[in-house]
Order: sequence, then structure tokens, then C-alpha cells
Amino acid sequence: MQTEADYYALFEALDRGELPPDARASLRARLAQEPALAQRYAEFRELTGTLAAYAGRRRTRQQLRNLHAAMLSAETPAPLTLTATVNPNVPLGLPTAAPMLRISRVERHLRDFWNGHRATVGVAASVAVLAVFSTLLGLQWWKAYREKPSLYGYTVMRREVEKLKQNQRAVNRILKDIDPAIITPRETSNQGKFSGTGVALTADGYLATSYHVIQGADSLVVEGRDKRRYRAEAVYADRKHDLAILRITEAGFTGFGRLPYAVKAGEADLGERVYTLGYPREDVVYGEGALSAQSGFEGDTAFYQISIPVNPGNSGGPLLDERGNLIGIISGRQADVQSAAFATKSSFLVRLVDSLDAAGPAQAYRLPRQGQLAGTSRPRQLKKLRDFVFVVKVYE
Repeated sequence: MQTEADYYALFEALDRGELPPDARASLRARLAQEPALAQRYAEFRELTGTLAAYAGRRRTRQQLRNLHAAMLSAETPAPLTLTATVNPNVPLGLPTAAPMLRISRVERHLRDFWNGHRATVGVAASVAVLAVFSTLLGLQWWKAYREKPSLYGYTVMRREVEKLKQNQRAVNRILKDIDPAIITPRETSNQGKFSGTGVALTADGYLATSYHVIQGADSLVVEGRDKRRYRAEAVYADRKHDLAILRITEAGFTGFGRLPYAVKAGEADLGERVYTLGYPREDVVYGEGALSAQSGFEGDTAFYQISIPVNPGNSGGPLLDERGNLIGIISGRQADVQSAAFATKSSFLVRLVDSLDAAGPAQAYRLPRQGQLAGTSRPRQLKKLRDFVFVVKVYE
């Protein structure tokens, strides 16, 4: 498994022209075909460019400091050089000629330069200081951008308990060093950094989830209600609309079978009753409410606002109408509003899939267009739906 450092070393070798021609051509092809890798490369270029600019500003600042120090030393009064001319005609002990003050030629030139350019050097020093502080502020903003939990102005729902898990793993490592028998194999296994929810998109192994669920992932595992696990990969990511499409890559996987729901291409109605399934904990959880607005955070028309309490792990789960049709993908919640949650509209998911089909993929995406759940009771709908809703485990 490649780490972030491995990727950065590879990108650095590419930019410096140190890769062999075959490896360089292979990496260029991967960058064109893998959006996640291309985004990682763009972030690397952005970071290295910022750091290079910062280093240049530091060098400029140091040069100005050296010049300023030279000017100050030139302005410091030079030691007096006293010379006495002895007049042989004047008896010793009587007053001699007055002492003369001499300044070297170099010191005189430095004084003239400082007096003539004092204002210019002061302005240049001020500009350098402002540039340094601007660069530091930019680095802080870039770091905050990389680490912020929200992509859209509201809280995306990665598991808050991850910190507790990390602390527990640290305690386990300490205990294992003391006595390996204390830790069981289950406790030492890699359980994934965090997880979200995914929903089957086609019968042949494609799933939909939220982009922020798989952001930064090195590997993905999809787990069904029967606890069977499948390796998966991201084949497309739409950061703007918080959507991602995954494909199961596990050898021997034969497909999901016919999906019982349709993916709605139009918009749902305001006030319509809706519900969701997701994995905020180990077992699938059902929630219901209403579509409370046809736009999302700050009026974003790519999202719905819903009155369903959602929790960490619900991200990427399906939003369904009363007929069991998929009308959205759960995205996030607004941190300062009780029960205000958002879902990306399924019409944007359909539009995304249509654009991918138009680009000519190796295998066309066959979205379900006819649902089988209309007119059935909610418990019967859930019994069929839960086999098509999965935990998406992310490893970084």
C-alpha cells in the first residue's frame, strides 16, 4: 500500500524528470485515467509551489536583513584616529598641533549610500515583512483547507469516535509491548480509519456514496449486511456535488442481482415523506422524515434539505421516497441547526452517469429505471432494500 510520502516521492521524480520514459508514460496515463490520483498530484503541485515561493521570500528577507545590518554598521560612529604632528621647533611639553579626525573611503561611501536610499530600503523591508506574513497566513489557510471537516459549509459526517479508536489502538500497542497475550487478534487487526454508507447503483457492482467518505483513501472495502467484504475502488469523484462512484474489484464477485428500486431522474416534491438507511453503527439504521426544502446549504440547488436526524456513518446512504425510489445521497448536516440534514439530488447522480456513458467507458452504466417497491409496506421495502446498502470502510 502506497503512503502519502510514496506518492510525493513519485510526483517529485516526475517533475524533476528523473523517471525512466516507460515509468513516466505509465504515470501520465494513470493521471489521465484516475481522477483521485490526478487530484492528489494537483495538491502536491500546489503545496510544493507554495513552499518554493515561501523559500524565495525567506531568501529575500535574509538579503534585506544583511543589507540593513551593513547600513547600521556604517552609520555607527567610526573610532577616532588621532595623529599628532611634532614640530621639532616646539619644545616638548608644550601644546602640539590639534588632532585630526579621519574616516576611511569605504565608510564614507556607505554613509552616502545610506543617506541617499534610506527611504527605499525601509519600503523594501516593509514589503518583505508583509510578504512573509502573507505567505505564513496562506500556509495556515491551506492547512485549514486540508484538515477542515466540511467541504460545503456544513459538517460532513465522518465518525467522531475515530479519535477514541485511535486512542484505544495506542493503548493496545502499549499493552502489547508489556504482554502480547493481553491483545487478541481482533483488537490488533486494522479496522479502517473511518466508514460511511454506500448504495448499489447498478446490478454489476457499481455503488454510489459521498465524495467526502472516500476522500484521501488508499484502499476501500465494502461490507454487506451478511458481513461479506469486497475490495472496491473509486472510478469517479464529483467533489462539487459530493458524489463518488465505486466499483467492486473482488475476484469472484458476480453482481448484486436486480435492484428493486429506481434512480429518480427528476426532483422530489416539497413536503414529501422520505426515509433513509445507513450505518452510523454496526447494524443498519432506519430514519424517516420529510423533504423540508428543495435546496441545500445557502440555497445550493444540487441538494435537498431533509428533516431526518442523521449521524456519523450515514454519509453516502440512500434517500428514498415512499415508493422506494432513490431520490438522493445523504451528504451532511448543518452543525448549528437541530435536525437540518442535506442530501445530493439523484438527478445530479443520473446526470453524472449519463456524462460518463457519453465519454465511452469500458462498460456502460445500466441504472435501474423501474422500481419494484411501489405499493408495498415499509417493512417489506426495508427487507429488500437492506441487501443493497453497504458499509464503506476507508483505509488511509
